[in-house]
Amino acid sequence: MTKSIFLKRFSATFQFILGFVLGISIIAGISGVIIFAYYTKMSKLPKKPVFSTATEQTAPSDQADIEPIEPSKPLESTTSDNPELETETQTTPTAEEKNKDSEVELPLNAYRAVVTWPEGLSLRAEPDADAERIGGIENKATIVILEDSVDGKWQRVRLPWNDQEGWIKGGNIEKLP
Repeated sequence: MTKSIFLKRFSATFQFILGFVLGISIIAGISGVIIFAYYTKMSKLPKKPVFSTATEQTAPSDQADIEPIEPSKPLESTTSDNPELETETQTTPTAEEKNKDSEVELPLNAYRAVVTWPEGLSLRAEPDADAERIGGIENKATIVILEDSVDGKWQRVRLPWNDQEGWIKGGNIEKLP
């Protein structure tokens, strides 16, 4: 009879331990799946935005009545009596001055275009978003498009006001007639 009591106690203890281990395993598994799903969702990079061309851009109806802000002009120096205190005037050409350089002769298969991206464009050394930024082009500036990259996503350009060449992201310009 002692063997029977011993086996019953051993069986009950074994069932308790087995149930405890299975319960912990189930809880740990469910927690692992939830954590994995959360980290998988949080580690995905957002989709890269696709910018529309100038012909597709329209002003929202609530902003249609807003007038564009004119850029302010630098103040004149009032220290003309003392030449040591005079400041140099800004020599960076404006978009209007940049557009006046249209009489320059174009290379074969090149054409003129106007920047349509409102914030302007970054001029890069190579056709890659991670390439070194070597300059910038403001909105409505006229530039010369020299060639397109093989994949068509980048364009090699020349800035007519300083003859600097570089690459811009394609689709942010409008070809001039």
